[in-house]
Amino acid sequence: MNIFLPPPYNILYARRLHKTVRRLVPDSDVRFLLSESGSGKGAALVTAVAYRLAEQHRQIEETLEEFQLSKEQLLEVKKRMRIEMEAGLRKKTHQSAKVKMLPTFVRSTPDGSENGDFLALDLGGTNFRVLLVKIRSGKRRMVEMHNKIYAIPVDVMQGTGEELFDHIVHCISDFLDYMGIKGARLPMGFTFSFPCVQTSLDAGMLLTWTKGFKATDCEGEDVVLLLREGIKRREEFELDVVAVVNDTVGTMMTCAYEDPNCEIGLIVGTGSNACYMEETKNIEMVEGDKGRMCVNMEWGAFGDNGCLDEIRTVYDKAVDELSLNSGKQRYEKMISGMYLGEIVRNILIDFTKRGFLFRGHISEALKTRSIFETKFLSQIESDRLALLQVRVILQQLGLDGTCDDSIIVKQVCGAVSKRAAQLCGAGMAAVVDKIRENRGLDHLDITVGVDGTLYKLHPHFSKIMHQTVKDLAPKCDVTFLLSEDGSGKGAALITAVACRLREAEQS
Repeated sequence: MNIFLPPPYNILYARRLHKTVRRLVPDSDVRFLLSESGSGKGAALVTAVAYRLAEQHRQIEETLEEFQLSKEQLLEVKKRMRIEMEAGLRKKTHQSAKVKMLPTFVRSTPDGSENGDFLALDLGGTNFRVLLVKIRSGKRRMVEMHNKIYAIPVDVMQGTGEELFDHIVHCISDFLDYMGIKGARLPMGFTFSFPCVQTSLDAGMLLTWTKGFKATDCEGEDVVLLLREGIKRREEFELDVVAVVNDTVGTMMTCAYEDPNCEIGLIVGTGSNACYMEETKNIEMVEGDKGRMCVNMEWGAFGDNGCLDEIRTVYDKAVDELSLNSGKQRYEKMISGMYLGEIVRNILIDFTKRGFLFRGHISEALKTRSIFETKFLSQIESDRLALLQVRVILQQLGLDGTCDDSIIVKQVCGAVSKRAAQLCGAGMAAVVDKIRENRGLDHLDITVGVDGTLYKLHPHFSKIMHQTVKDLAPKCDVTFLLSEDGSGKGAALITAVACRLREAEQS
């Protein structure tokens, strides 16, 4: 520790001072350094430091301003989402459209009369679930669920399609043994949370893998057929695969069982997507003009044609370039949990290079991709967390920063997540306004079923998104209903509805 002393500097006084300090704090090594230039130079240095900090603050603010979207910009995002939705629905432009608006052949939400035992498979990430869902109708209608969660190793995710589906069937076999129902031929719904073109409720051709999956010989193939072939290879049990379902559709159906006004599904977690009940007459790829059908928007690809380039930053582009699917899912990469942490990390690296953070030292931890998981962003932005606790989180990540560093990191996380919530809200505003106009209403009351870790766990995301929808779609009164049981229950409900409709047609 250094102590600066101003002149005049009496030698006898100095010796006594040194001796007294050593006696009072024997465990500290204190050195006294004589100031040659006095307080004038010090005042200049204080001024210089203050100027440097002010300039640093200005540059940080200037950089983060790129993430602050005005209402006009958000209205433009809403407008462009609507244009892309229309392109996806039309037969003439569907092939080239980025927002695919895929028909799901789900024509009805539950009416409460569904009854029976159903299996559901929920595949949408590195973990998946197998469920037994018991649905009972009548006055005391209820849904009873049993499930097990299984992991998909990375080598299976990125191996061959046969290996992937053999692994899935092996897990189904284990679950049937676990529940003691291997002999029963139960109807099953398959929640498959990847872009698919459906030609019927029980047939879905995989367009492209997302979320880190790269299994070969699957893209362009019917995933229900791949599952059935896997079951045949196993030769242990039989299943009636009734429906293939996107997780957004499953979420919508789960919430519709609780609230009949729910006609939209939204996922904001590792990835992001939405679905809603569209008028069948507007879906030009499907024959018929009566009733409604659920459309899987696959809105994550919004912006892949460049229509969002004006608001994409250099950090968004860096994250995109290093991703497994470079150039694709650009909207999703600006709003979902799989990518927000990477955007934050790229900003922090840039700020460190410019000397704003971590004393200008880029640690090995900061060089590590995906170090900032969604849960860390949620923790850092918590209003209940003091700066010292934020600093502890950074230290757990291998980032040894000061309290000043913690302030900047929290500021960066806030800017990135706020933009994500606003962009998500702009997309949802386009959906609810389209439904209102479809039905010729001056005012629409509607419920959105929502699932996903980012929406559930982030302290501010949902509130900002809700407010954005309210601001951009003032003629719509939108209620957001959290899906407690996930899309697996929805797959079982879709299967139950399909079985009910099938029985009605046969009778």
